[in-house]
Amino acid sequence: MSDITLAGETLPTETEPRALSDEDLAALRRAVRALERPGLAARLSAAAGAPLDIIGRSLPAPVTDAVARSTESAMRGALRVALATLPKKAVVSEGREVAPAALPREGLMARLLGSSETTHKALAAVSGAVGGAFGLATLAVELPLSTTLMLRSIAEIAREEGEDIETPEGALACVQVFALGGRGGETGLAESGYFAVRAALAKTLSEAARYAGSRALVDETAPALIRFSAQIAARFGVVVSQKVAAQAVPILGAVGGAAVNTAFMDHFQSTARAHFTIRRLERTYDKATVRAAYEVEKAALGPA
Repeated sequence: MSDITLAGETLPTETEPRALSDEDLAALRRAVRALERPGLAARLSAAAGAPLDIIGRSLPAPVTDAVARSTESAMRGALRVALATLPKKAVVSEGREVAPAALPREGLMARLLGSSETTHKALAAVSGAVGGAFGLATLAVELPLSTTLMLRSIAEIAREEGEDIETPEGALACVQVFALGGRGGETGLAESGYFAVRAALAKTLSEAARYAGSRALVDETAPALIRFSAQIAARFGVVVSQKVAAQAVPILGAVGGAAVNTAFMDHFQSTARAHFTIRRLERTYDKATVRAAYEVEKAALGPA
């Protein structure tokens, strides 16, 4: 907004929104492709050597229940790790909270969540090999492990895109990726667009971040955090079912299980890169400008 003077009056005038640079537009285009055409089912089908839409229908109710329990446990673990990396507030004798104690820039988050994308894929392959070799019995152990590995990789990608992951919002945005990676036509969720899913998660994320930012010691059983974790788990559980279906192929074995987990990790790394690219662009420009450019690029992709 700028001002002009006319007949002694100062009137506001609208300024043209700043257009994305060629480099940023190219980055946005890659992000749109990753978010709107994620292709997880195709990746898992290729890894398992069987069409996922066929084997996915064969999951019995006990397996579905086990997936739901394991997914909820994995999300609680991911949330616990994310919150554990936040700087803790110091509390003076009168009980007043003061600013967080100064930490080295490469502090808790860097030590707990730092590594490389390739290393994370390799570790995910190992956990997938165990799952493929021993079957669904390992799900309760393998899924929380692979989810934590994915969170490590997501946090690293967030840092690379300029996200401050030592703030409650930044840390929880990393957990949010698990919901963004499980949506659209492949999941049957009502909200099929990236911004629609973000909007659906916005209220619970804001409440959880506000709670985490106002407490010296964060209680993971707080309603705000439980609601956020449950909402993420509901979306993440759909893609976990796809992964379990792929790993349930009788002839899959350890090698195939490793391939499935590698594909799973790669999918969420791509989702994280796209999500934090958009958040970076929203900080550089404004949200309306980025949203408008996103919709143009999405339309250019054509029908799914």
